[in-house]
Amino acid sequence: MTSTQEMFSLYDSSPDSLYDICLDFIVVNLNVISKLDPHSRWRKLKEDVALPAEICERFLQSYQKSNRINDNIANMFHDRSRTRLDAVKLRNSRITNEGLKVFMEHKPKEVELVQCEYLAQGSLDIINRNSQNLVSLKFGPMTYIFSQDESLFRQRGYTIHAPKLRKLTIQCRGIAIFPLLLLKPLSKLTYLDLSECTSSGSLWALHELKHLRSLILYSVHWSTDVTDWIATLSSLRHLDISHSIERLGKYFNPNEVLAKLVTNLPYLESLDISGTNLAGSGAAAVSNLNVSEPQVRCDIPGLVSRVNRPLEFLGLYGTHHGACKRHDIPAKVISGDANEEQILTAAAAYMERPAMLTRVLNDLYYLFRYEYNEYVGRALSVVLDAMDKHVSEKHIQISGSATLFYIVKGKEKDRIGIKLKKRIITALLDGMEAHLGDDTMMRNGCLTLCQFKIPTDVLFEYERVVQILLNGVSDVNQEGFVQRIAIYLLNSLACQVDGKQKRFLGNHGAIGKMLNLISDRLERRVCDDVLEVAWSTMWNVTDETPQNCQRFLENRGMEYFLACLKNFPDKEELLRNMMGLLGNVAEVSELRPQLMNKLFLTVFYDLLDSSSDGIEVSYNAAGVLAHMASDGPDAWTVEDPSRHAVLARVASAVKRWDLRAERNINYRSFEPILSLLHAHHTPQCQHWAVWALANLTTVYPEKYCNLVEAEGGLLLLSDLVLHPAPYKLIKELAKTVIANCVQFSARVPSPSSPSNLLPDN
Repeated sequence: MTSTQEMFSLYDSSPDSLYDICLDFIVVNLNVISKLDPHSRWRKLKEDVALPAEICERFLQSYQKSNRINDNIANMFHDRSRTRLDAVKLRNSRITNEGLKVFMEHKPKEVELVQCEYLAQGSLDIINRNSQNLVSLKFGPMTYIFSQDESLFRQRGYTIHAPKLRKLTIQCRGIAIFPLLLLKPLSKLTYLDLSECTSSGSLWALHELKHLRSLILYSVHWSTDVTDWIATLSSLRHLDISHSIERLGKYFNPNEVLAKLVTNLPYLESLDISGTNLAGSGAAAVSNLNVSEPQVRCDIPGLVSRVNRPLEFLGLYGTHHGACKRHDIPAKVISGDANEEQILTAAAAYMERPAMLTRVLNDLYYLFRYEYNEYVGRALSVVLDAMDKHVSEKHIQISGSATLFYIVKGKEKDRIGIKLKKRIITALLDGMEAHLGDDTMMRNGCLTLCQFKIPTDVLFEYERVVQILLNGVSDVNQEGFVQRIAIYLLNSLACQVDGKQKRFLGNHGAIGKMLNLISDRLERRVCDDVLEVAWSTMWNVTDETPQNCQRFLENRGMEYFLACLKNFPDKEELLRNMMGLLGNVAEVSELRPQLMNKLFLTVFYDLLDSSSDGIEVSYNAAGVLAHMASDGPDAWTVEDPSRHAVLARVASAVKRWDLRAERNINYRSFEPILSLLHAHHTPQCQHWAVWALANLTTVYPEKYCNLVEAEGGLLLLSDLVLHPAPYKLIKELAKTVIANCVQFSARVPSPSSPSNLLPDN
C-alpha cells in the first residue's frame, strides 16, 4: 500500500531545471567559465565571468556529484571580487591546506569538511584566521586536522577561535578532545556534536556551555560522573548519548541514570539512547505525578516523568531488551526496528553514522524482501541518500542496492519518474564503481539494472555502465553469476544503439573480452549461455561498425568461429549468432578479401543448405556470400567452391525460404542490403537482397516499411523493376516490397506517399 503523497514523490517526470542543466554542463565543460594559466598551470576564472554566492555554492555542490574537488578547482575562487562563498561544504575532496586557504579567505559563515583526508594540521590555523563570520563548523570522518599536542592548546588558550560560532560538529573517530581548551572562547555555542571522539574522562570540564540547546555524544565513552554535568545543562532541547557498540552502552542503575537526566532537563524535546540499556528491562512503571488524575503506565521506567508530556523524538534503535517494541512509550516519534515507520525514522536520524546506518538499511532490506512496506517513497529517498553519502562504505552499498532491487521490481515500478530513475541508476553505478571487486555488490547492481529498460534508461550513463560491466566479464576464471548477468547486460547495451556507442564498446575492449570468454569455453569444451551471448554481443557490436569488424578479424575471430563450429555443430542459437556476426563483417568491402579463403567459403557454402534455427543460418550464409560475390568475378580468387556453384546454390536457397517466416533479427539500416541492388553483374546478389526486404516488409510492415522509404529504397526498387538485367523472380519480389510499402502508407498517411512509385506491368 502506498499513500497519495508517496505516489506523488515517486511519479516525478518533470524535466530538470534550466539552472541545473547549465550547472551540470559547466561541470563537464570547465573551459566555459575558466582557463588554465599557462605559467602556473592553475585553473582560474575567465576575465569576463563573475559569479554570485548562490551560483558558486551550487557549482561546488554539482561538481561533487561526480568529481572530487581539488586545489585546482579551489583556485577558480581566488578572485573574491568576482566570486563569493558564504558556505563551503566539501565532502570526499582532495584539497590540501593551499586549497582550503583560497576557500577560507572568503570568510564564510558555514564550513563543512567531511572525508577531506588531504588536509593537514595547519588547516586549523587557516580556519581560525578567517573565522570572523563563522557560525557553523563541521569536521567529518577522515578529516584529521587536530594536533594531539595538548600543551600547544594550553599555551594559546584555545583550539578553535570563532567568536560567532553557534554550531560545532567534530565527528572524528578516536580523536581526543580537551574540552575546556577547545570550547572556552565559544561562548555563543548552542549545538555541539562530538560523535565518536575520545573523551579522555574530562567531559565534565565543559561547565561553561550554559547556552547549549543540542548535545550529541554518540559513541563517546564516558564515566557516570558526566551525568551530573549533563544534568546541569538546563537549556538542552536535544540530547544524544546513543552507542553503536553494545558493550559501551551499558550503565549501572540505568533506570536511575535516565530518570536523573530527564528530570533535570525540563526543556528536553529529543532524546536518543539507542544502543544502550538506559530504557531498562521492560518492566512497566506507573506514574502518579498527579494524584487527581488516573495513573498512566510507562514501559520505560526512566521516562515516567514524561508520561503526560511525551518527547517529540526518542531514539531506541538497538536498545537492550527490545525497548522499541514496547507498548507504553512517552514519545511521539520513535526510532527502532519494530516496524517500517521506526526503521525509516532511524535511517533518517543516523544518516551520518555508517555503523548504525548499515544495520538500519539491513532491516529495511528485509522489509522489502518480504513485502512488509507501506512508505515506498520515503524508503527510496532514504536509501538513495545513504548510498550517495557513503559511497566508500561497502556494506551500506550492498544493503542499499539490495533494497533498490526490490523497490524497482515491485508493484510501483512503472510509476517511478524519469528523474528518480536517473538518480537510482547513478547511485547504483557509483556503488558498483567503488566496489568493483566485490561479487555481492556487482551482483546486486546488475540485477537491479536489469529491472530498467536497457539501453534506453541508461543512455545518460552509457559509457560508465559499459566500463563497469566489461570489468565484470574480464576475469574468465570467475565463472559465476556476475559474469553471466554482466554479459547479458552488455549484449542489451550493444543492441539498438548508434555507431558512436558501438565504437565505444569496441574501443574499450568488448571484442577482445568476448573472444577471451569464447577461448576459455573452447579450452574446456563447454557450450553454455555465456558462449552464445558472447557471440551475440559481438554480432551487435559489429553491426555497421567496420572498426569492430576489423577487431574481430585481428583477434583471431575466424579461428574461434571454425573451432566453435567443429566442437558444437548442433547448437542452433550459437550458429545463428556466429553467422549473424560474419554477415556484418562481409558488409565491409575492405574486409571481404580476408574472407576469400577456401576453408571459410566451403563452410559458408555448406551452410546454405542448413535448416538450423529455421532459415536464419541459411539466410546469413547467403548474405555473406552475396556480399562477397557483389565485388565481381575478378574478386573471386578461390577455385573451389567456384563462384558459379556458390551463386547457383544461393539462388536455390532463397527460392526455398518461406516469405512469411518470422525472424529473429533486427535491422537499424538497410544501407548494406540496398547497396546490393546495384550489382546487375550478379543477379543472385540482388535476389537475396530483395527477398530480405520483401520478407521484412511483409512480416513486420510497421517496423520496416518506413525504413525502406526513408533510405531511398523505393526508388532503387523501381529502377530495378525497369532494368533489363534482373530475372523475373527478382522483379516480382521488388514489386512485393513496393506494394507492402504502399499499403502501409495508405494505412498510416504521411506527407510523402510512395504510391506513385509502383511501376506498370
